[in-house]
Amino acid sequence: MLIQTLSNFAGDMGILNMDIRSGIMILVAIIFLYLAIRKGFEPLLLVPIAFGMLLSNMPMAGMFMPHADGLAIEQMGLLTVFYQLKPVLPSLIFLGVGAMTDFGPLIANPKSLLMGAAAQLGIFFAFFAAIFLGFNAQEAASIGIIGGADGPTAIYTTQQLASHLLGAIAVAAYSYMALVPVIQPPIMKALTTEKERCIKMEQLRVVTKKEKILFPILVTIVVVLLLPAAGPLVGMLMLGNLFKECGRTDRLSDTAANALINIVTIMLGLAVGASAQGSTFLTLATIKIVVLGILAFAVGTAGGVLIGKLMNVLTGGKINPLMGSAGVSAVPMAARVSQKVGQEANPSNFLLMHAMGPNVAGVIGSAVSASVMLSMFTGY
Repeated sequence: MLIQTLSNFAGDMGILNMDIRSGIMILVAIIFLYLAIRKGFEPLLLVPIAFGMLLSNMPMAGMFMPHADGLAIEQMGLLTVFYQLKPVLPSLIFLGVGAMTDFGPLIANPKSLLMGAAAQLGIFFAFFAAIFLGFNAQEAASIGIIGGADGPTAIYTTQQLASHLLGAIAVAAYSYMALVPVIQPPIMKALTTEKERCIKMEQLRVVTKKEKILFPILVTIVVVLLLPAAGPLVGMLMLGNLFKECGRTDRLSDTAANALINIVTIMLGLAVGASAQGSTFLTLATIKIVVLGILAFAVGTAGGVLIGKLMNVLTGGKINPLMGSAGVSAVPMAARVSQKVGQEANPSNFLLMHAMGPNVAGVIGSAVSASVMLSMFTGY
């Protein structure tokens, strides 16, 4: 009896049930934790993602069941419960982002919308490249959204169009968001001259309170009337911003911008990491997705910078092209990178507020691009 009990106990030990794929994913999770904690690469994103990856690849722990249909909630595992909420979590993230975002720089300089739009070029580049590599239209659309550097939008799109690729796409999208300070500067410097990087921008005009209140209402009406699929993302983004700007809902704004978004970030990060199980993640398709994701991100960055260069020429040298790189949507990391690279060239250069224009335009742009993909390929 004792021998049988010990044998059963040993059989349930995770270490004795470890396979090579789980071991590799645990190693990847540790590397992500190192990058987040030691190197400071967006720890608010990478720590929960990496730890979710770590937990879901622990043999016998039962933390994540990819096929949980028909199981009672107590049988699913904690991370599976979070994963089941994936249709609503991205919209709640957008609500919090809206409550933290100042659209003033975009309202003050509407031309920056062009740079945010140009940075979405990476989405469509990756879409056609994915088609070329053998993915179907729905899969290619989901992969392309990685180029927007917007994790919630990538999750929202993928769970509707290609849910079987969610783990690979979500991990790639969030990883590249976290690595913005590493990926973007070489591209920005390669496409601009020292003289262009030194350009100092004129101070933005003061945006009135009325403009800030009307902006989210008008954007919601126009965008959702044109693209109904944009409602859940753009609608929640603008509602969060209206909470912030209207002056009557401070408690709601504070909750959305702090407690709510922090809770949802933990749940979504753990769910994203959990979906990266070795048995389904380590495939040739995942390698293709990771490569396409980095290409999409690079092309998006380049597109924004190149439009910035064109606008610089058309305005007689008044636009610093580095602003364009912020159009990839990773708020506010991409704007901070524009500021950092600009100050390296000219220590008296302060591009942050100017770069926030294309940065927040990129948030809207990625949501609109995702809505176009959903409208075209849902039920395709």
